[in-house]
Amino acid sequence: MSFSLDPRLEADTHPLGKLDGMHLRLMDNALVTWLILVPETSESEIYRLPVAHQLRLWAAVDQLGRYLAVHHPCDKLNVAAIGNVVAQLHVHVIARRNDDYAWPGVVWGRPERAAYPPEEVGRLAQALAATLGPGFEIERHWVE
Repeated sequence: MSFSLDPRLEADTHPLGKLDGMHLRLMDNALVTWLILVPETSESEIYRLPVAHQLRLWAAVDQLGRYLAVHHPCDKLNVAAIGNVVAQLHVHVIARRNDDYAWPGVVWGRPERAAYPPEEVGRLAQALAATLGPGFEIERHWVE
């Protein structure tokens, strides 16, 4: 299967690397730490994935949640696979704080944005690599 990222995800996110073979991206909005995991599949729904792939996906979400809890403390971890605008299967893992710009509402679809400086994206990718270990393949351009 040839994999291509939905153009909207491509435009709105920074590539960080791959986690257990799934694309890990960072939403380009530094107002919240917002990770997006994109499995390489043509399926658009989690329940349609083979059970082994579902387990890998949830294990990766668990790893990202634990990473965020330590490195980007939050009041609530939001995990969602909505797909109403971007049909390609992707899972949002977002560190929410009760003082963030959208609390208690949703973060997507809002106009508030602050672009990440490239060096900050690189630092986050390197911190993920150091924390997640060999299951995470960092994007080459973030390696120092």
